[in-house]
Amino acid sequence: MFRRKADEAPAAEETETTVTTARPRAYTASKREQGKVTPKRAQGGRKVEPPPANRREALKRMREKDKESRAEQRAGMLAGKEEFLPARDKGPERSLVRDIVDSRRNLATYFLPGALIVILASSGAMPKQIQLGANLFWVLLAVAVVIDSVLLSMKVKKILGKRFPKANRPARSHYFYAVMRAFQFRKLRLPAPKVKVGEAIQA
Repeated sequence: MFRRKADEAPAAEETETTVTTARPRAYTASKREQGKVTPKRAQGGRKVEPPPANRREALKRMREKDKESRAEQRAGMLAGKEEFLPARDKGPERSLVRDIVDSRRNLATYFLPGALIVILASSGAMPKQIQLGANLFWVLLAVAVVIDSVLLSMKVKKILGKRFPKANRPARSHYFYAVMRAFQFRKLRLPAPKVKVGEAIQA
């Protein structure tokens, strides 16, 4: 009985060997055979910047890195990248408010140049008629800026209400932000405008 089991064991091993050798092996072609070009590593390995020789050189490197960081941050702000924006400018709602302001001609943008004209025209060296006209122009400009700012706030409320009906902050929290941006000259606004003047902003 024991002899029969011993005779059966080699037969089983031969069967397993035959099955194993009968299986075809997967062949992977080399990158050269596939026509792929393997980039060569740079000679000398990774270059490590040597430590500064003295304190002056260390400060110089710190200033250069700080300058590069500020330039990168400003470029990111101009492009409107979220990670580079300050907290007051972040979020899709603030981005929409900026587009609303940048898409229209705001009288508030002309407030500072108008104020400068009024100051020059109302000086004592000017004739009385010019001084009177400057004061009247000042009153009309101030009233027009207030009315235009109210219209801007109403537009912000309308578009934000339709675009973000479930917003965490109410629309009135963006009024001051919109008006302050309207007072800035277009070329000096940060983040830079993404829409053209007159472009329609859909609600």
